[in-house]
Amino acid sequence: MDAKEPDESFCNFLNRCCPDSNADAEAHDARERALAYVVGFNAADPELVGVHWLVNSMRAEERIEGDRAFRSLNGYRDLIEIFFHQLMAAGVSVRIGAVVDSIAWSAGYAELTVSEASGRSKLEAPRVLITLPLAVLQTAPGETGAVDFSPALPARKLEALAKLEVGKVVRISLRFRHRFWEEIPASDEGALNLGRMRFLFSEDEWFSHMVEPGSRHRTNPDGMGAIPPRRAVSGKSLSFVVEQALQALSRLLKVSSDDLARLLEAEYFHNWQSDPFSRGAYSYGKVGADGAQEALASPVENTLFFAGEATRYLGAQRYRPWSHRERCSCRARDLGRRSYLGVFDVVFEPPTSLVPQPCAKPAQ
Repeated sequence: MDAKEPDESFCNFLNRCCPDSNADAEAHDARERALAYVVGFNAADPELVGVHWLVNSMRAEERIEGDRAFRSLNGYRDLIEIFFHQLMAAGVSVRIGAVVDSIAWSAGYAELTVSEASGRSKLEAPRVLITLPLAVLQTAPGETGAVDFSPALPARKLEALAKLEVGKVVRISLRFRHRFWEEIPASDEGALNLGRMRFLFSEDEWFSHMVEPGSRHRTNPDGMGAIPPRRAVSGKSLSFVVEQALQALSRLLKVSSDDLARLLEAEYFHNWQSDPFSRGAYSYGKVGADGAQEALASPVENTLFFAGEATRYLGAQRYRPWSHRERCSCRARDLGRRSYLGVFDVVFEPPTSLVPQPCAKPAQ
């Protein structure tokens, strides 16, 4: 893939450079693995995602050693509490459970209409920092979770939103009584075990990859996260999804599914798409999306400022979406010591998966 060539979808690139042929098993396998990586790891529809975005994303990940995984010892709650205490020390008012319905704005002034359990109210400020998820910004006014801008956002901002897409991810986290994978040899020689495993890529029909949670020196129990974008789980029961996850893990690690079931202590299912305040996982650029993230990140009339995972273009665009969304709060420093209101998305009850289909063969 070359970012200097005209942009095209990953499927177009794959069909052009590596035509599928059952006569060449090795080439067919390489094609399927590349497709699985884009669909699974990037949560991108190969018919939509642009080659330029994929190339730039991989380059950005290399610059920050994106293959290294870091996770909070006790979960992201620790990070939120740090931010909360810093805001309190700075005299910032935090209103939890307040839903922003609309933002009426003009240069140097913004009025927010907010709904809370106690009713609706209005907030005023000269500037607003907006970190809403991409899919929420793309949602039409009137739908649950949408924010109505009056006047509408400028054309350049709307064009940027149209060039970006949101990945479809469903995640199930499995908590086990102990780290049994540390007892599994990493190779036939048995010198190493799977204790340092971070990602486990899979050709399973349900789960594209699994994620090991990190440090063993932490207080919370051990677990793995399985992300199943290959087949839609919409309408499936939690028990069904858990059973499929255990069966997949059994095949990958060659551990009896009955043993895994006995070791299983709890499971947690996260459905980002069905949550009206997230409406998806992390973002990716469609064909022709060059500059879209920069355009989305640019302020409007020194009044509306945008941050969040979809605006990242100086680091890894999509690596660790939740970390990025939180780290993007640091962009507030660029505003200087001026008063502003923050429209922050703090939804952490994240996805039914709308599964991208494999690349269709080009017409003959």
